[in-house]
Amino acid sequence: MAYDLAAWLNLALRWLHVVAGVSWIGASFYFVWLDNNLAPPDPPREGVKGELWAVHGGGFYQSQKYLVAPPQMPEHLHWFKWEAYTTWLSGFLLLCVLYYWAAPVYLIDTAKVDFTHLGAVAAGIGCILGGLGVYEVLCRSPLAERPRLFALLWYLILVGAAFGLTRIFSDRGAFIHVGAIIGTVMAANVLLVIIPNQRKVVAAMLAGRPIDPRLGATGKLRSVHNNYMTLPVIFIMVSNHYPMVTGHSLNWLLLALLSLAGVSIRHFFNVLHTGVARHDFLFYGAMLFVITAIVATEVHPEAPGGPPATFALVEGVVNTHCVTCHSPRPTHKGFSAPPNGAAFDTPAHIQKYAPRIYEMAVASHAMPLGNETGITDRERAELGSWIKGGAKVP
Repeated sequence: MAYDLAAWLNLALRWLHVVAGVSWIGASFYFVWLDNNLAPPDPPREGVKGELWAVHGGGFYQSQKYLVAPPQMPEHLHWFKWEAYTTWLSGFLLLCVLYYWAAPVYLIDTAKVDFTHLGAVAAGIGCILGGLGVYEVLCRSPLAERPRLFALLWYLILVGAAFGLTRIFSDRGAFIHVGAIIGTVMAANVLLVIIPNQRKVVAAMLAGRPIDPRLGATGKLRSVHNNYMTLPVIFIMVSNHYPMVTGHSLNWLLLALLSLAGVSIRHFFNVLHTGVARHDFLFYGAMLFVITAIVATEVHPEAPGGPPATFALVEGVVNTHCVTCHSPRPTHKGFSAPPNGAAFDTPAHIQKYAPRIYEMAVASHAMPLGNETGITDRERAELGSWIKGGAKVP
C-alpha cells in the first residue's frame, strides 16, 4: 500500500488543532466566567478589584484581580498565549494540507469559478488577510466604543463574507474560510493586542512608571470579542459533517443563523455568570436553530415523483460520477482509500449506502466534490427516484 503522507499530516494536525483549541477556548470561557464572578474583597485591599474563592479537585483556590497591576511583580507569572498560537498555527497548516494542497478536490468548484490551483490558494489567503484588515480598521475606529453597533456590523460583514465565499469556492471550502477569518482575527487579538499590552504593563511596573489603565481595558475588550466568536467557529470546524447545511442552496444563510444562535447562547452564559438569568437569550438561540432547520427543510430539493429509476440507470450514474473516489482502489489522485470507507463497487454496496448517497448527492448536492465530474440535475433526480422507491437491486 502506498504511504499517504497527506492523510497522516491531516491526522496529526487535526489532533493537535483540537487539543490546542480545547485549551484555548477553555481558558477563554474560564476567564470570562471568573471576571463575571469576582466580588469586592472583604476587607477591601488596595488595588484589588475583585476576588473569588472556589473549590475544585479537593482543594480551595483564591483568585484576585487587580484593577491595573499588583504593587510588585510576582516572581512567577503565567502568560496565556501558546494555546492561541498553537491553535492558529495547527489550523492554518491543516488548511494548507487539506484545502490548499488538494485545492482541485476540496477548494475549487469549476461551476462557480474556474480557478487555477495557485489562484484558488491566493484567493483564500487574500480573503483571510482581508477579513483581518477589516476587523482591525473597525477596532481602531470610534465604533470600538459602541460595542453593540460594532458587533452588528462585524456580524454583517462575516455574513457578507460567507455569501461571497460560497459563490467562488466549494461549499466546504467556503465554510472553512469563514472559520479561518474568524480564527485569524481571534489569534491576532492575542498576538497583536492582548499580549503586547500585557508586556507594556509589565515593563512599566519594572521601570516604576505609571501604568496606563487603557492597556488592560483594550485587552479585555478583545478578549470578550474572542469569547463571543468561539461557538460560531466551533460549528464551522465540524460543519463538513453536516452536508444538509454546507451543501444547501442557502448555506450562507444557514451559517449566519446558526452562528447567531451560538452568539445568543454564549451571551446567555456570560450574563448568567454575573447572577442575571436571561433565559430569553437561551430561547432565542434555540429558536434560531429551529428556524435554520425549517429553512433547510422548506427549501430542500426533492426528487420528482413518478416511477422509480431502474438500478441499471442508477449504476451507470454511480460508475460515472462516484467510483473514481468511492472504490476499494480510487483512481482519483486526491484519495488513496474510499472516503469514510464507503465503496460503491458492487450493487450491494450501492444499496447499503443509498441513504448516504441521497443525503450527499441528491438532497444537498455536496457530492461530487466541486461537481468536477459534471453530474446533472437529471442524474441527481434519477438517483433520488431510485432511492425513494426503495433502493431495489436485481
